[in-house]
Amino acid sequence: MAESTRSSPPNSPPTPSATAIQTTRSWSLGLFLSAVITILIALLLVQLDTFDAAPYPSDELAKKPILLAPRTNPRVLHGSEKIGEGQLLGPEDIVYDPKLGVIYTSCVDGWIKRVTVNDSVVKDWVNTGGRPLGLALGYSGEVYVADAFKGILKITEDGEIEALTEEADGVKFGTADAVVVAKSGVLYFTDASWKYDLHNFVFDVFEGRPYGRLMSYDPSTRQTKVVAHDLYYANGVEMSPEQDFIIFCETPMMRCNRYYIQGEKKGSIDVFIDRLPGMPDNIRYDGEGRFWIAIAAEHTYEWDLARKYPYIRKLLAFLEKYLKRPSVEKNSGVIVVDLDGNRMARYYDPELKFVTTGVKIREHLYIGNLIKPFIIRLNLTQYPATAPPSTE
Repeated sequence: MAESTRSSPPNSPPTPSATAIQTTRSWSLGLFLSAVITILIALLLVQLDTFDAAPYPSDELAKKPILLAPRTNPRVLHGSEKIGEGQLLGPEDIVYDPKLGVIYTSCVDGWIKRVTVNDSVVKDWVNTGGRPLGLALGYSGEVYVADAFKGILKITEDGEIEALTEEADGVKFGTADAVVVAKSGVLYFTDASWKYDLHNFVFDVFEGRPYGRLMSYDPSTRQTKVVAHDLYYANGVEMSPEQDFIIFCETPMMRCNRYYIQGEKKGSIDVFIDRLPGMPDNIRYDGEGRFWIAIAAEHTYEWDLARKYPYIRKLLAFLEKYLKRPSVEKNSGVIVVDLDGNRMARYYDPELKFVTTGVKIREHLYIGNLIKPFIIRLNLTQYPATAPPSTE
């Protein structure tokens, strides 16, 4: 009798041979080992890199959660306008001259431009030849400039530039950042980092050491004095309406401090507002009892980890130098506080990054930034910050 044969079901896949299985396993193992070796080499390269990130102060890492504003507008770009599109490249700071009805803004191409408030006409005014950042309107029509590469400048109404100061205590400014002028004529300004220039500012934040300074310049004596040392990326500065204190920011610490220039506390510094929703930049007073503080990047869990672990910042610095650092910035905008630092409102948008200035002029909010070729303008009457719906 013939032996019966068992045929495979139709359309069934062929059974893999032992050799094929072994080949697949070997290939997978080889791929895994290659990935592990690549990662180990990358980590070794990072470890060998000379960049040295420092621990942030333990008391900073132990802070309580971020405090929220009672009213918000989380969609600032909805309904907003683009002022001077294509003509204002990276308008970092904005200052308003009510007498002329114009705003001055500092652009990445070195131009300080004037924009008429009523019809938004843009005109070139003065080119500093550097990178103008902070602006301050003087009391005789002049404009003071904190130029990242040129130091502190004075520009007359006729557009003549005078260099005032570029160093203090024998140390040249690394990044002259923001400036304000008192009625006495004394200028107060920040040097964000004496070690890193503007092109490398991110390494100051990643290193985690306090290279920032707050300084004063007296035009009557031409003396530059360091008011405060050891600040963490000293940024925006603004005068109080009574001229009794100035406010300045420490960007990576997500806080603004207060330096008293008059009264019983003269010469002392305390915290004006802490636990901000992100990293602060410039500050503007609106003449109505409110300070508008730009938030360049929202606070994130990732940044908490980076502040806590220096190696993460060392890794980020390595990526910044040699590859491409992942971008996690979002929800940039402006927070509004009263004269005592109490939160009033917040304006932001998920699509906004690197907002550097918020200025309230009449019923509009003007927003400056580092990367867009225009100023953002929002009608606050039509698009106000509102309280969240009651859950009761």
